[in-house]
Amino acid sequence: MTSKQTSKRQSSFPRQYARTQRFSLGAPRSFTVSPDGTRVVFIRSSSGTDRTGRLWVLDLGGPGGSAPDGAPQERVAADPETLLAGAAEELSDRERARRERSREGSAGIVAYAVDEACELAAFALSGRLFTAELRAGTARELSAPGPVLDPRPSPDGRHIAYAAGGALRVTGAEGDGDRALAAAEEEHVSYGLAEFIAAEEMGRSRGFWWSPESDRLLVARVDERPVQRWWISDPAHPDREPAQVAYPAAGTPNAEVRLFLVGLDGGRTEVSWDRERYPYLARVHWSAAGAPLLLVQARDQRTQLCLAVDTGSGATRTVHVDEDPVWLDLFPGVPAWAPDGRLVRIADEGGARVLAVGDRALTGAQLQLRAVLDIGAGDVLVSASAGADAADPEIGEIHVYRVNELGVERLSEGPGVHAAARSGEVTVLVSARPEVSGASVQVLRDGKPVATVASFAEEPLLTARPRLCTAGRQRIPAAVLLPEGYTESDGPLPVLMDPYGGPHGQRVYAAHNPHLTSQWFADQGFAVIVADGRGTPGRSPAWEKAIRDDFTISLDDQIEALHSLAGTFPLDLERVAIRGWSYGGYLAALAALRRPDVFHAAIAGAPVTDLRLYDTHYTERYLGDPARQPEVYTASSLVTPTGDLVTPASPARPLMIIHGLADDNVVMAHSLRLSSALLAAGRPHEVLPLSGVTHMTPQEQIAENLLLLQVDFLKRSLG
Repeated sequence: MTSKQTSKRQSSFPRQYARTQRFSLGAPRSFTVSPDGTRVVFIRSSSGTDRTGRLWVLDLGGPGGSAPDGAPQERVAADPETLLAGAAEELSDRERARRERSREGSAGIVAYAVDEACELAAFALSGRLFTAELRAGTARELSAPGPVLDPRPSPDGRHIAYAAGGALRVTGAEGDGDRALAAAEEEHVSYGLAEFIAAEEMGRSRGFWWSPESDRLLVARVDERPVQRWWISDPAHPDREPAQVAYPAAGTPNAEVRLFLVGLDGGRTEVSWDRERYPYLARVHWSAAGAPLLLVQARDQRTQLCLAVDTGSGATRTVHVDEDPVWLDLFPGVPAWAPDGRLVRIADEGGARVLAVGDRALTGAQLQLRAVLDIGAGDVLVSASAGADAADPEIGEIHVYRVNELGVERLSEGPGVHAAARSGEVTVLVSARPEVSGASVQVLRDGKPVATVASFAEEPLLTARPRLCTAGRQRIPAAVLLPEGYTESDGPLPVLMDPYGGPHGQRVYAAHNPHLTSQWFADQGFAVIVADGRGTPGRSPAWEKAIRDDFTISLDDQIEALHSLAGTFPLDLERVAIRGWSYGGYLAALAALRRPDVFHAAIAGAPVTDLRLYDTHYTERYLGDPARQPEVYTASSLVTPTGDLVTPASPARPLMIIHGLADDNVVMAHSLRLSSALLAAGRPHEVLPLSGVTHMTPQEQIAENLLLLQVDFLKRSLG
């Protein structure tokens, strides 16, 4: 390839990256397997640039299957363009907020729910209610007052429950008998929806749950009246009213969450627990294996209870208590009942993150549990990484395992990041690997391949070449990316640290696509380092919890990784930059201000600069109550009087601050306060405000040009 062709390819990558929404469009996702093993349901758009998700069914054949001659066959079960008759999609403010919480940037069908038999699916389009008969392949609209949010069929498929107008409503699957089961009594009260911190921080996006018998529901009532109000405006449009949001910043009141048993006959019973001591409703599980199960947390997140609900009285009894002197994490898929009535949970025991069933831990230090994917009659399907003390560190790998009383069996093969969905004998295995772009989807029956699900995602215009390794005495997981065609004779390269580097934000994966942007930066002439220091997930509980009361440890680990890798890779330590978004943006600004001896330029995207402005559940988990530990917040924040800005004794490094004006997660005030403090201290910096942009930056032109502007800044700053 000529240098001209290489340059053209590299310059067009930002546009492709933006147009394909980070190469996620066209890739199948959100898999559900029917209990009879004859169908796999999923969402996929028609191409790598099509934002409109469609609902698909893969017919596998077998007893009751509709595939001809038993040959697996894909078909569209619901097409938004047909259902909306070509009209543009219109989203309510509530739906936009739900998608922002889940970081959902596509359109069309972005989520769906099915009945127990996986015969009926329900979903919302433009705030309207639709169902799809998955076996017959027909879809239709049901009349419902909107805008409709989160529709879910009852297990028996006879009813659809959904949230609308602050109420939890139910209608017949044929569109008959629509009525409100629980309606808001006051403004700022809603039924059936997750509150902000549940959706943003707890991984709970739901606010209602059907009973196995389909005769009643558990419904969350959220009262946001105690929560302080913030206003988010767009200065580019002074004619528009600011948007009011209820934002529970650290140390301020949360929304009040209560839970009710609501019958289809209109009966209503409140579920009781000590909400004063355990205000966070973190998980709800209701299956035929036992009574409804709740996981409730104390505000300091050091104690949590698993509670079983008496469906007659609403009273609860304690099934299990977890305590931790640092904090307790939440995990997908647990707590839940096994079919034999034992409690399934993930716990931190003996320095490891283990799977516990009943009173027994079924895994040990060899695995770091990530999630429970499915609970079968004789085993539990989980995702996990190798434990911190494993002989082979398996850097960046996540695998799927079957766990039972007899031991642990790995189902996924080869280096990569693997996930799965399962029902009965059929498993859908999704595998992303380092050497190929995207992910492959294989359908297994009794462990044997029977079908694949095609991906329509685009092939990237460049190939990521991460070199996975560990750095420093702490064996920090890292990926190093060098320019295409680099040889040792080219000499040392300017360095770009490219971290997230904090809680819930692993960046070093044994997969191709997560490293594409870093590779593009490398191909502009940098040695790019991605390092997952203490606080990042996937290694051990101690590794994650090391940042308690001190976020600046994250920066120490970036520096350790940099200096350690300089002995192996061609790094010019006199030209080191750092870029990041969100927590990574915080790290970048922190690096420029506190360690200008190491870092010579920084790009801080949507940085959290004043920790008192971030939400309760996240911030208090790591830094405690700001009223009780103000010094902890001061030490980790960037705009409090620690001396970093007020006394510019050290050299001022070029700093670019980027922030979306419509961001309701890390609000613009973070960057404005940092800029004001920098100006007061006489420190030069650049601020790039993005009108109409949230925390996601899904807009194509903005996402593309942000990459180009960052490269220009780095080259100017590092010479």
